[in-house]
Amino acid sequence: MTKEGLTAFQAVNRYFDEAARLIDLDERMYSVLTTTYREISVQIPVQLDDGDLIVVRGYRVHHNGARGPYKGGVRYHPTADLEEVRALASLMTWKTALLDVPFGGAKGGIEVDPTNMSQAELQRMTRRFTNGINHVIGIYRDIPAPDVNTNAQTMAWMMDAYSGSHGYSPAIVTGKPLDLGGAPGREAATGRGVVYVLEAYAEDHGLDVTGLRLAVQGFGNVGSWAAIEAVDHGCVVVAVSDRYGGVRHEAGLDVRALADLVRAGGTVGDSDQPGVERVTNEELLVGPCDVLVPAALGEVIDADNAGSVQAAVVLEAANYPVTPDGDKILGDRGIRVVPDVLANAGGVTGSYFEWCQNIQQFTWKEDRFNAELRDRMRLAYAATAETARELGCTLRQAAFAIGIRRVAHASRLRGYV
Repeated sequence: MTKEGLTAFQAVNRYFDEAARLIDLDERMYSVLTTTYREISVQIPVQLDDGDLIVVRGYRVHHNGARGPYKGGVRYHPTADLEEVRALASLMTWKTALLDVPFGGAKGGIEVDPTNMSQAELQRMTRRFTNGINHVIGIYRDIPAPDVNTNAQTMAWMMDAYSGSHGYSPAIVTGKPLDLGGAPGREAATGRGVVYVLEAYAEDHGLDVTGLRLAVQGFGNVGSWAAIEAVDHGCVVVAVSDRYGGVRHEAGLDVRALADLVRAGGTVGDSDQPGVERVTNEELLVGPCDVLVPAALGEVIDADNAGSVQAAVVLEAANYPVTPDGDKILGDRGIRVVPDVLANAGGVTGSYFEWCQNIQQFTWKEDRFNAELRDRMRLAYAATAETARELGCTLRQAAFAIGIRRVAHASRLRGYV
């Protein structure tokens, strides 16, 4: 439940409602698109290394599959309850439609804190979960991918569990290791896509990317790759943080060294770069910068802190990082928000490339992967910006409007309504 008294799914549907009104969506289609198609809840008994047993709950939600197989990540987090997974599945529907990749929207999650679990415990839990949802996933039905606290190794376990009853099936998941059919470029795709969108935004508004000062909240896969790519484009990353806190340096941080530190098991706060200042996550969100990049969990900018944000642009690398009330406050203050369904869609776009390669049994070189990704992200930004001008609305409302129109059209063609 948000501070505004909304569940996550209700909050996402508030964004949906704004766009639906702009395009005069009819009531019957509204009823179809604001509800989920299928929701699976499974019990997952996990034997721990010390012999104890815990029982956790896992979920897989299919929101809408009118445009193709269901697609969405799997996250392991204490907040990954059915309501959150339902909201994230909905966002995937609009994201895949906006990027015009032939997928529907899905999401999965296990309501657990995985941070103190061993690799053996994580593997047992992952295989149990995969077996529990085996009947609703498939290479032309539903293709999972990594998300918060899951990675290529998690996908390898899921692929193996599924392949045990279906034969070798690399296309059942994306974001997997290269040696099992993963795509060169997929690991960095979400973070790189964020910067490709920033590049397009800057051009659209007559800005020079070089010298833009970024603050990145969240330094996992998405945040770290976004920071590295931003620096490669000439930006200056002045602050980053992880769950334990962050660091700030007005002259710019060595983000590659920070990424190496975190991958080796350290934290952002362990940085020994001379001149860094320690900051909290809360301080980073409201600190001075040109572009704020929330790249961790949802609902970090809300009615309480949106009035203090100093950035000119909020680039949503995370899913649902700004609540509806926070979004309104930012808009009223003239702060532009580049929405999650656009900004972080590099991940699902890269997953589409990987899935296609698996189906065709042919691997692209990374240069082609990145070039195709950049083209897709820039086209999606251009369509969103043009729709925003046409409808006289925000980028978020425009992105949702495009997604809704495409899904509604496919739903009508298939006879849903």
